[in-house]
Amino acid sequence: MSRRTPEGFLGTRGTAFRETMLGTVRLGGEDRARPVRLDLSATADRVLRLRGTTDARITGRIRIAGWADDPRAEGELEISPLARRRIRYRISFTAGDRRLTLDGWKSVTPRRPLTSMTVLPFTLYEEGVPAGEGTLRFPVTTGLAPFLASFRFPRQEDPGSHMAPRWNGEPGRTEVWYTTVTDPATGTGLWLHHELTAPTDGSEAFAHGWAAVFPKDGPVRHTRFGPAKWTGGGDGFTADGVLAGPGRLSGSAGALRWDLAEQADGAPLFTFPRWSWRRSLLPAAQMLPAARATYAGTFGYENTTLTPAGAPGASARIYGHGNAHRWAWLHADLGSGDVLELVAAVSTRPGLRRLPPLVFLRLRRGGRTWPRRVERTAVGWAGLGRFRAAIGLPAWTVTGRAGLRRIRVEVTQPEERTLALEYTDPDGSHSTCRNSERADAHVLLERWWGGWRTEAEWTLTGTAHAEVGTR
Repeated sequence: MSRRTPEGFLGTRGTAFRETMLGTVRLGGEDRARPVRLDLSATADRVLRLRGTTDARITGRIRIAGWADDPRAEGELEISPLARRRIRYRISFTAGDRRLTLDGWKSVTPRRPLTSMTVLPFTLYEEGVPAGEGTLRFPVTTGLAPFLASFRFPRQEDPGSHMAPRWNGEPGRTEVWYTTVTDPATGTGLWLHHELTAPTDGSEAFAHGWAAVFPKDGPVRHTRFGPAKWTGGGDGFTADGVLAGPGRLSGSAGALRWDLAEQADGAPLFTFPRWSWRRSLLPAAQMLPAARATYAGTFGYENTTLTPAGAPGASARIYGHGNAHRWAWLHADLGSGDVLELVAAVSTRPGLRRLPPLVFLRLRRGGRTWPRRVERTAVGWAGLGRFRAAIGLPAWTVTGRAGLRRIRVEVTQPEERTLALEYTDPDGSHSTCRNSERADAHVLLERWWGGWRTEAEWTLTGTAHAEVGTR
């Protein structure tokens, strides 16, 4: 039996693994087969049950030579090798402006255990009509070792448990709920910021925030809501007719209005050390209740109404004493379920203000988070080998190495896609953030194999979410 703890744990373990399959498909109306490659990441909310049925979510990349290359394919996996004697895959993806579904299953039989567990016949469907047939095979010789090494059994947490307010009445505290989204249909970026401020002088706490929209064509628009009296309670932020809670964001401010359903995908991601979120020992801490999420609903501004569906983004939480002296932030959805989150900051505390920015970087790739401990990026080993940030505008960078991997992150925030807003800390001091929900980013991950070789590389154009703050 699972049980909930104060930190949001469900007391159970899930399963995560990666799988690659190769094969061919013959499309309707064609007389030749095209090569196909699937690179998939699967996550389940329980440990695999060989005698039962386990349902898992799958994301990844589908490539059909000369016809399709979709890095955001997603679907479901039914793992039932004994109960139903099958492992079924249903994956939706795009080929140009066409939406298709790959549907097939491995028919497990003890008479041919190896073949039945590694061969996947499938059919492609478009709006329920067959559009092609093919076969995929798991490459045992080259794929078995990485497949087995990819298995993880992460502790399951409830994303909604991290949305509840943390403020306990202390003065001099600020608490933030914010959400950033990219509408895939229009390329528009969205930003919702909800904040509780408890002034240092002990005066009454208040709630406020803003909404902003970053159209692909046209100027950035924003409007503020509040301040309103903070009443507390509930599972998230609720004030002035604005809601940010588990699974839903809604409200209106000026000419902007929104009603979005949020579907969490993946376990929470602690950008700062997990202990700093639980115990509030640092000046501030940030985390994501789910590493990534998708959004559907409506977002209206002026005479335009967006209807995002499956829009990638994330909600995050901040709790602390106020904003840093200088900071940079990035959330990058890298596709295939991979996410990069980083914060580089200089503290306002005397003495610490003269230090270079501390970098907190988390790369979740294939269900695994690198570096294993976030302290590694901030302080290195005894102060050596920490990650470095060069904060500026319109471009800033973060570089670092942990173990046999090193990373370089380059972020560009074009001025015409950036919004400048003033933040007010509980002590009344001010800072200015310059935020872009349509930033560009280039991420290079390398691995040491007797020399540095590219392990993965991502380029985001107008879909990175970034911010630089100064005083």
